[in-house]
Amino acid sequence: MQRIPVAPRADWREKAEALGFTFHTMHGQAYWDESSAYAFSLRQIEDDVEDPATGLHALCLEAVAHVVGSQELMERLGIPDAHRDLVAESWRAREPSLYGRFDLAYDGTGPAKLLEYNADTPTSVYEAGSFQWLWLEDMQAAGALPCAEPDQFNLLHETLVERFRAMLPPGTPVHFASARGHQEDFATVEYLAWIAKEAGMVAHYVPLDMIGVTATGQFADDESRVIGTLFKLYPWEDILLDDFADRIAGAHCRFIEPAWKALLSNKGILPVLWRLFEGHPNLLPAFFPDEMQGGNAAFDRARGQLERGHVIKPIFSREGAGVEIVERGRTTERSANRDYDRHPVVVQAYAPLPVFDGARPVLGAWIVGETCVGLGVREDDGRITQDLSRFKPHFIRD
Repeated sequence: MQRIPVAPRADWREKAEALGFTFHTMHGQAYWDESSAYAFSLRQIEDDVEDPATGLHALCLEAVAHVVGSQELMERLGIPDAHRDLVAESWRAREPSLYGRFDLAYDGTGPAKLLEYNADTPTSVYEAGSFQWLWLEDMQAAGALPCAEPDQFNLLHETLVERFRAMLPPGTPVHFASARGHQEDFATVEYLAWIAKEAGMVAHYVPLDMIGVTATGQFADDESRVIGTLFKLYPWEDILLDDFADRIAGAHCRFIEPAWKALLSNKGILPVLWRLFEGHPNLLPAFFPDEMQGGNAAFDRARGQLERGHVIKPIFSREGAGVEIVERGRTTERSANRDYDRHPVVVQAYAPLPVFDGARPVLGAWIVGETCVGLGVREDDGRITQDLSRFKPHFIRD
């Protein structure tokens, strides 16, 4: 694994704008950055990212089955009592999921360590699945990469097409919803709608605030079309606190992602995973605060590692918000965004990100269905990956 300087394409901005990738620069800062790229060996991809991420997803499914059978864990993970049956029934019905993204700490030597699972509303799918592949094709054509036949771990687009086909019959109308005024969110649902159309579906867009309820209790869009299948870029923890949550059971609407994903996009799943699979090479010790007491055997075994360094995370948060890094009893970095401080927290052992030329990358391992199919890399100069952290292309050099 290396961070290699490369010459940006002279026309990349024009290409981005033409393709609708208009948020390549945000708030005056580069978000897409192709002035360097991360290079991996095929072994690193297959042995340290692809296979472990697929295995982690399987562990996560076991963890969901464990949580839905425990009122204690449902409460710890912040699932409102009134909607626990909705989440549990979604799981028991095996409602299919589309995709998710593991965030991994990895320095090129392994094993990669799970930081969190963005299993409900992951963004950066367009950058990972489409625009970085276009970058690779252009760089190959120009002979601009330091290897004869560069490749990329990127089956994301075609696998998403096939996943839509597996989940839904041809011609199914699918509504795609996001909040108005959020450029990146709209671009995400626009890209996924494009993929759904490629898969043979009929795609409609509806702003979240324009979804209504018909006289028969079904959801409808702003043109009075009944919503039978809804892809919502809106987190389940917020949906379950919304007045509409009471309408879901009778609305006969399939949600993408399904309600059981509320358990995986929740950082409370991290202590559950450690409770079930303590010592797994791709997991970090993680606990709910009240479990961090002498006499708790699992905590006692991890105490030394946690005292050297740990991270405090709200169970619900986005883009590094609310995160605090503590080393040997002293806070060494703290997110400036405190919007999620009202939520309960978990404590996870600190896995320092590697440093390449002053930049700290996080690997985003993309899951479609139940398999890891692609990679995106984001980096930051700080130790907490945030909303403006740079997206970097990658390639496989052998």
